[in-house]
Amino acid sequence: MKNIFLLFSFSFFLQFNSFSQADFYHPNTIQEIRIYFEQSNWDEILDDFFVAGDQERLLCNISINGTQLDSVGIRYKGYSSVSVDRTKNPFNIKLDYVKGDQTYDGIDKVKLSNVIQDPSFLREVMSYEIARKYMPSSRANYAKVYINDEYWGLYTNVESVDKDFLARTYGSNNNAFIKCNPETLDLDGENSNLENHLGTDSLNYTQNYDLRSDYGWADLYELIEVLNENPVDIESVLNVDRTLWMHAFNYALVNFDSYVGYAQNYYLYKDENGQFNPVLWDLNQSFASYRLSDASEFWNGFSIEQAKTIDPLFHYNSVSVVARPLMRNLFENDTYRRMFLAHMRTIIEENFENEAYITRGEHYQTLIDDAVQTDPNKFYTYDDFLNNLNSTTSDLVEYPGITDLMDARTDYLLNYEGISNAPDITDVSYSPQTLSIGDDIHINASIVNASKVILMYRFGGNGLFQEVEMLDDGTQNDGSANDGVYGIQIQDVGNNVQYYVYAENDESGRFSPERAAFEFHNIVSNINVEDVVINEFMASNQTTLADEEGEYDDWIELYNTTDFDISTAGLYLTDNPDNLDKWALPDVIIEADGYLVIWADEDGDQGELHANFKLSAGGESLTLTDVNSTILDEIIFGDQNEDISTGRYPNGTGDFIEMFPTPNAENLPTNVNEAYLRSSVTLFPNPASAFIHLKFEDQIPFEINIQNVNGQTVSTQKNELKEGIVSVDLTELSEGIYSVFLLFEEGIVTKKMIVIR
Repeated sequence: MKNIFLLFSFSFFLQFNSFSQADFYHPNTIQEIRIYFEQSNWDEILDDFFVAGDQERLLCNISINGTQLDSVGIRYKGYSSVSVDRTKNPFNIKLDYVKGDQTYDGIDKVKLSNVIQDPSFLREVMSYEIARKYMPSSRANYAKVYINDEYWGLYTNVESVDKDFLARTYGSNNNAFIKCNPETLDLDGENSNLENHLGTDSLNYTQNYDLRSDYGWADLYELIEVLNENPVDIESVLNVDRTLWMHAFNYALVNFDSYVGYAQNYYLYKDENGQFNPVLWDLNQSFASYRLSDASEFWNGFSIEQAKTIDPLFHYNSVSVVARPLMRNLFENDTYRRMFLAHMRTIIEENFENEAYITRGEHYQTLIDDAVQTDPNKFYTYDDFLNNLNSTTSDLVEYPGITDLMDARTDYLLNYEGISNAPDITDVSYSPQTLSIGDDIHINASIVNASKVILMYRFGGNGLFQEVEMLDDGTQNDGSANDGVYGIQIQDVGNNVQYYVYAENDESGRFSPERAAFEFHNIVSNINVEDVVINEFMASNQTTLADEEGEYDDWIELYNTTDFDISTAGLYLTDNPDNLDKWALPDVIIEADGYLVIWADEDGDQGELHANFKLSAGGESLTLTDVNSTILDEIIFGDQNEDISTGRYPNGTGDFIEMFPTPNAENLPTNVNEAYLRSSVTLFPNPASAFIHLKFEDQIPFEINIQNVNGQTVSTQKNELKEGIVSVDLTELSEGIYSVFLLFEEGIVTKKMIVIR
């Protein structure tokens, strides 16, 4: 009998706990960071760099919790929090500024905020802690900072939203990545609001958005165009649920230094499914420390009392002086609007109604009390620190007491139309309890006060949730019609069924689990030996296949031999037979009769498909196991030749033989000299934009496949031409690096191609 278990409240947040650098952001710790400058006028130099705005860094040495690091680059970070007249400025520290591989526990960038605009010292750390329950967000804690061994003050230590963050969170980091902050904040302007007023040329948007990836302006404009011109198709380019969570968080915590207030302080990353995901940033003025908005009712800002009851549908019920399409256009959809309010209810109930936030605030107060009291450069008094958790502190502006604000806001929101009177969802279950790949499954739930119930499901963590309506008509293993038990059948399930339930009526909605889609119900069954096999590998990759960073690393190809999707969650790869769980595969779907390429390069920061070991070209073993240490497949191999793979022939079932590489494709034997075939092919122009031409001295390939850096086939051309030049249309491809696979009768040749726009 297969081992099957049901996991409730499974979350991608768990991914964060498997990395050693978690200790650097552990909420119960205060880091010690000592910065050493050789120049006595270091502060003047950093001031000059900031005024010049050229992102220049000053070299220094640094000690983190006793670990010495040299040749580090440092500059100020942020805008309004920096001033040449301040002693305590925020720092952006690049540990690998000179030494490219220098890190502290895998971290190469440290961002330290100076805790301005927050007498409580609590807003940023507490807010990130709440956000991480519902969406991928930075980790944050505190650091005592010393400069040339002089205590400079207590800072907040916030994880950078960078390529490492993206790799851990989304499994990739090479897609379009945008920081949504204008070059200069315009209180009367659009800023980073995703409105299309600037026209169809994506370059017109460069003043309002900061591109952090090599390519992405066209992708950003596609999002802007769909959001503004065709919002009914918005899910094709936007993770709507993640966006609704961001809005719910900002309104629940009155975090108006965000998209809500003046459309700034967030990131966008395009995942492997082609959806942009928003990421929160800069939470130091949450809990109504920042009280400006462009909506007409509060053009000149709002008071603390008004903050307690500010409408969470402000940009739907009122007027947006400057467009807010990421809210207004989504809220025009009745279901999206109810989902947004359901997420807000969850945030309020799980953090504020139960007063858990007070407990956390008091915990952090105790933790940092001495560090704040002795901070020689803090912006507020020690009494302000003690009082601001509960009471308003007045400086240039008034900073509301957090409990005074949120107790009143909790009462207001829990009685808000659309948050109250929600359906109740109980007894979520499935049958049969024993499953095999390819079976059909019934999912049921008891629900009252609902007019519509939907089930969202997928078969692995990198898939998109599919929507199907649940019924209470007596035909879905749901008992009698209209008895409050809803059901639906899912056919041909994989080994990993991830799902959540959403119910709504004319006023409100509710999810099960409440934190969906960040968390979900999960049904996992084991796979059989030979369901997934090691199909091909290359231990000496010199020119064949490049990863996302353009590096030619060892790779391993897995193949799903079944007719059903299989998730790799719970599987392990190892090159050490004495350590069978050496590398845990991420939760990725291998489609039926499909392939998955894994990079064996010891470089997990480049993405989730990068293993923590390399292959030896001199020979070793390779083993695939499941969570019970059952060996699903293994091979012991000897010396490997450059750019020649070892793979099964026939594909998926045969013995291992040397062959020309066929990553993400069926294995084919060959005895033709690969160097001859490779030299007989010319690509031009390269880089290319609209077309690329392939010139052949002799044979013409019978098929041309183009794959992106993730090994996904994006173009296939069957060729029946007998002439020596073939042209391939590239107009549908995005900018980036691609591999061109030329399939001859005698073998396969791979060429690299760059597409520019």
